[in-house]
Amino acid sequence: MASQSLRGRVAGFVESRWFQNTVIAVIVLNGITLGLETYEGRFSFLHERFLLIESLFVGFFAMELALKMFARGWSFFRDGWNWFDLFVVGVALIPLTGSFSVLRLMRVLRLLRLISVIPNMREIVNALFRSVPGLGTVIGLLFVVMYTAAVMGEKLFGRISPDYFGNLGTTLYTLFMLLTTENWPDISDSVIEDAPYAWIFFVVFIVISAFIVLNLIIGVIVTSMEEEVNAERWEEDQEVELEQHQAVMLRLEQLSSQVAALSEQVGVLGGSPGEKTRDAAGPDTKKPSARKERRAEKRNRRR
Repeated sequence: MASQSLRGRVAGFVESRWFQNTVIAVIVLNGITLGLETYEGRFSFLHERFLLIESLFVGFFAMELALKMFARGWSFFRDGWNWFDLFVVGVALIPLTGSFSVLRLMRVLRLLRLISVIPNMREIVNALFRSVPGLGTVIGLLFVVMYTAAVMGEKLFGRISPDYFGNLGTTLYTLFMLLTTENWPDISDSVIEDAPYAWIFFVVFIVISAFIVLNLIIGVIVTSMEEEVNAERWEEDQEVELEQHQAVMLRLEQLSSQVAALSEQVGVLGGSPGEKTRDAAGPDTKKPSARKERRAEKRNRRR
């Protein structure tokens, strides 16, 4: 029981708003120091201090993960984002000497922990992962379009402009530049003098790839994000409806108990409420007949 109460207090501490804000602030500060380290000539005198600061950051992140693991128990390992945090922080604990020195570059990945800490960013990334099946189909369609256009472009313009359409690989790279609509007039000008009909090829390819297929990709991502947001709202609505249903049922139980108590009181007093109302109305109905008798007696006395 003592360990459970301690775990509950640690969980409340880790999940508190101020602790989460502190983690975000430390991640941002770590990113700033990593950026300052790139100015080796200007901040070379701070090299030893950067090492000390780096050790402090690693110690803080290790302590944070240890507290989360203690607070959540085995459920900590059920979340994929926790595995990501373990990997990013665990890399920093590997000795950065010899063949492992290249792993020092992976310190920059700690900046990506902002995604796992900030809920809104986490929702966006989850929506992107959820859209992977649909994106795979659309990207496959885009590849088919580009490959077909590359083969046609190499056959049509390979001799005219070998710099852009000399072989299949070069043509694919050229079509990728057309897909981004970057410097496409230079590409078209290189062949349009010798092939006046080339504008048809460029216009059709740009319309299909850049305007239609890319918009399909954006549509799939937006739909997945809407589903992610709606799913969370649906869960919240279900919780609210459950609470309201429980409140209504509790109120009905109270009303039913009150009705049962009233019926018992009526039974003890004897008679139903209808009989009581008739008994109460009885004297009022007898009043007109009594008045008639009194009037008849007065008339008899006068006579």
